[in-house]
Amino acid sequence: MHLVDSLGKHPSLQYVCNLHEQACAVAADAYSQYTNNFGVALVTTGPGGTNAITGVAGAWLDSIPCMCVSGQVKTADRARDIEVRQLGFQEIDIVSLVTPITKYAVCVNDANSIRYHLEKAFYEATTARPGPVWVDIPLDIQAAEVNGAELVGYAPPKIQPDSLLPGKVRQTMAMLQASVRPIILVGNGVRLAKALPQFLSFIELLGIPVLTTWKAIDFLPENHPLFCGRPGALGQRGANFAQQNADCLLTIGARLDLGQTGYNHANFARAAKKIMVDVDSAEIQKLMTTIHLPICSDAGVFLDTFLEMNNGASWEKSVNWLDWCKRRQASYPVVETHYWEETGYVNQYILVEALSREMSGDDLLIPGSSGACSEATMQAFKVKAGMRIFNTEGLGPMGFGVPAAIGGCIASGGKTTVCVDGDGGFSMNIQELETIKRLELPIKFFILNNRGYGSIRATQRTYFNGAYVASEAESGLTLPDYLKVAGAYGLSTERIVNQTTILEQVREILQRPGPVVCDVNICPDQVSTPRLSSSQRKDGVIVSKPLEDLWPFLDREEFVANMIIEPEEN
Repeated sequence: MHLVDSLGKHPSLQYVCNLHEQACAVAADAYSQYTNNFGVALVTTGPGGTNAITGVAGAWLDSIPCMCVSGQVKTADRARDIEVRQLGFQEIDIVSLVTPITKYAVCVNDANSIRYHLEKAFYEATTARPGPVWVDIPLDIQAAEVNGAELVGYAPPKIQPDSLLPGKVRQTMAMLQASVRPIILVGNGVRLAKALPQFLSFIELLGIPVLTTWKAIDFLPENHPLFCGRPGALGQRGANFAQQNADCLLTIGARLDLGQTGYNHANFARAAKKIMVDVDSAEIQKLMTTIHLPICSDAGVFLDTFLEMNNGASWEKSVNWLDWCKRRQASYPVVETHYWEETGYVNQYILVEALSREMSGDDLLIPGSSGACSEATMQAFKVKAGMRIFNTEGLGPMGFGVPAAIGGCIASGGKTTVCVDGDGGFSMNIQELETIKRLELPIKFFILNNRGYGSIRATQRTYFNGAYVASEAESGLTLPDYLKVAGAYGLSTERIVNQTTILEQVREILQRPGPVVCDVNICPDQVSTPRLSSSQRKDGVIVSKPLEDLWPFLDREEFVANMIIEPEEN
């Protein structure tokens, strides 16, 4: 309560009241993602802290710098050195719970150490590989009188420059110059390093085809001359062809998770000499394939060093190779023409296409983080210059979309914010519609209504012979009429039942003042495509198909025509 009292009295701090602590933590994560700075959540002790853990876990996996400050029972009431579970009401050892998912977690036991711990927490959150931190403050420590002028601060360690980096940059230059089909895969590590301007200068210098991860989706607009798509297990077919046919792959700030590598490290860009730049050496060492030039470095430091060492020299552009990649990108759009001919419901990709056309370059897009709302949006959306797009890819929690839209919208200063969410995930933080109404935030929700848990239903259909359990009404799961719920919160509502006038409806919703909740009638059994699939070899072993061979499979003659390297047999 002392923290809350001080917050209310501070003339320069503005606070936002969410109705649930998970929403606070998620909104702080989103605020940080938009500003690339620092978001803070303040929660109470016990259940307030445990409720916030999901948001902190998402920030941990996606390397988002943010802080959670929690209250705690007074020092005398804490069960620290005795064998009991609890002394104080709502007491919980939150520091032990969150230590594995934070860069720094501390309970402040001495009031005079508060400056030290806050400064160290901020340093840890924002330095090297960023991430969340947690500061737990007992009630009596909150209330203590201190002399600010006498408080001891935190002295960050001096970071010595990497003397080996210039040599590795020279090797990078040599490998790129020797290649015929070089390609760049960029991830969010570049933004976290605050190095996006340097990256844009870097690619303009080299003229090399560029692929982006989902976390880096908004680095380049769709019409950028070097942009060749977003590869991966749920990627774009043309982008996967480009990546898999490359003879030199430079990744910068992309941790190469299993979805990015197609669950098969050996097959990932298998014909390419691989250069991997990542601030975390463990992310490089985890890969069970040869990384020909591992560079453990902050992305910004690497790019600055490269540009400085290049000293304005021009590069010979790989024009034919770039043209090859761009033609594959154009030949295999995610949103196929015949999707527009479907009737009776809305194809999820047509909704994404409509949003691509109707949203402006000044808008913010924050989809939910699992299922079709994430997959279709991140796979198919066509980015315009100036847009900001993000969610939490690593943890992928249902319930992320609503509070993240709040955090992002506030961070942007109130820009039009679009959230594509699933009908399952939307209910999980639905109480925050009250926050949105209170603040009159211009957030437009498009709920993919497939009448249940679509991803779970698809798995049960594919691997359990259609034995549905807890995934739709007939198997025990029901969801409310979200337009009635939104109406109870005083929000404007809309429903899109088919594709007949979807462009006009989307345009009108985006232009409508204030928040809007739109229910979109999509096919319950639609799956996200193209996508990686598995197959069974003659010896009975089940293996993932190589990334260049996405399902639905191309005619074999057409597939081979898109391969410069030898196709993989499995």
